[in-house]
Amino acid sequence: MDPITIVLALAGIGIGFGASTAVNKQRLSNADENAQKELKKAKQEAEKLVSKAKEEALELAESSRKEDQARRKEFKDIEKRLLDREEALDKKLDNLDKRSEALRKGETEVEELKNEIRDIRKKQQDKLEKIAKLTKAEAADKLMAMTERDIKNDLKGLIVKLQNDARDLAEEKAGTILIQTMERMASEVTAERTVTAVKLEDEEMKGRIIGKEGRNIQSLQRATGVDIMVDDTPGMIILSSFDPVRREVARVTLEMLLKDGRVHPGRIEEVIEKAQKQVQKDVMRAGEDAAREVGIIGIPKEILQYLGELKFRTSYGQNVLKHSTEMAHMAGVLAEQIGADVKTAKYAALIHDMGKALTHKIEGKHHHITGEIARKYGVDEAVAHAAEAHHDDMEATTPEALVVRVVDAVSAARPGARNISAENFSERMKDLENVATGFKGVEKAYAISAGREVRVFVKPVDLDDLGAIKLARDVANKIESTMQYPGTIKVNVIRETRAIEFAK
Repeated sequence: MDPITIVLALAGIGIGFGASTAVNKQRLSNADENAQKELKKAKQEAEKLVSKAKEEALELAESSRKEDQARRKEFKDIEKRLLDREEALDKKLDNLDKRSEALRKGETEVEELKNEIRDIRKKQQDKLEKIAKLTKAEAADKLMAMTERDIKNDLKGLIVKLQNDARDLAEEKAGTILIQTMERMASEVTAERTVTAVKLEDEEMKGRIIGKEGRNIQSLQRATGVDIMVDDTPGMIILSSFDPVRREVARVTLEMLLKDGRVHPGRIEEVIEKAQKQVQKDVMRAGEDAAREVGIIGIPKEILQYLGELKFRTSYGQNVLKHSTEMAHMAGVLAEQIGADVKTAKYAALIHDMGKALTHKIEGKHHHITGEIARKYGVDEAVAHAAEAHHDDMEATTPEALVVRVVDAVSAARPGARNISAENFSERMKDLENVATGFKGVEKAYAISAGREVRVFVKPVDLDDLGAIKLARDVANKIESTMQYPGTIKVNVIRETRAIEFAK
């Protein structure tokens, strides 16, 4: 290698090292200066933070001191209030002790006064017994008698008032319900009799009906059980029988014979057989129509048969089937009004007179026969009882039975429903008066308002006001148990006392 080159290399190395050393010194000098600046800055910030921390510490210390003072003051106030309350309680306890002592003294004084009053009362009682010549028990008895007499008068007034109020309310409510029921029911007023008239188109037919030596008419009468009167009324043949079914068979038979024109005993028997079948169909149809009209289904055929027969039966001139259907309609309305079973009431009302179709076949009253037949053919017991109990000789135990009893009276009592002769009417009036006059203390009695009211005048000496009230109830009970009548009868007992004097 060239020596110059080596020298130059060494010189370069020396220069580079010197330059590097100078640069490093300069860097160290700058770093130290920066470090001094940062240190100074850090010290300043630290001094600020310390100063701020001291201030905050002083503030917290001051706040804590104030809070401590406030708590101490509050504790002192509480302590003072507690002391005041304790003093107040001590005073109250002292007062209570004083009052208890006073009460004990008062009780002792009261007891002493009671004993003194007892002694005074005993002395007064002894003096009164000596003066009145009565013992305490005797005086108590007299006082009780006087009190009872006073209470009795008040009680009579109260009883009369309560009875009047109950009667007014009951009559008003019952009247409203019955009026609503009757207003919704409209039916024909009919009168049935025991005779039937068959019109003759030709007078010559009378001879055929009578026949040679009366054979035809005799055959008719024997076969039908009906009396036939030909010569009594011009242009008419009168059929008379108390059995309406037989009378209807005879009427149908005569109409068939008059229409055909052939009249002889053999033909008569044949026509009667046809008429009986036709009437039987009419009977069933009438029963079915009645059941359909009132809306009752499932009625046994045997009962429908008896119902249909009621079409040809009357009671006091009133058609029994029409009466029954009318009752069924009213029973349904009335049962709905009072909350009873509508179907049971209507069913029972419809069949209630069914026994009248069999009274000549079975012994007993018609309503009992109705109950027996209903039970025989499987009718529900509630229906059978309601139908059977529509008369007073059997107690009505269900609302439906009472409904049937009421509508039976309403249907029978409406104007024109039944024909009652003047003789029967007069007898019923006399019976009503005799029932009332049979009681002790009755001076006279009058039946008025067509038998709807009985006025009973009593002797004021024999009966007091309570006795008059009891008499009214007794007369009403006897009328209910001994007489048959539609509707209700008012019993009016009148007790009058008159004092008469003359000034001279």
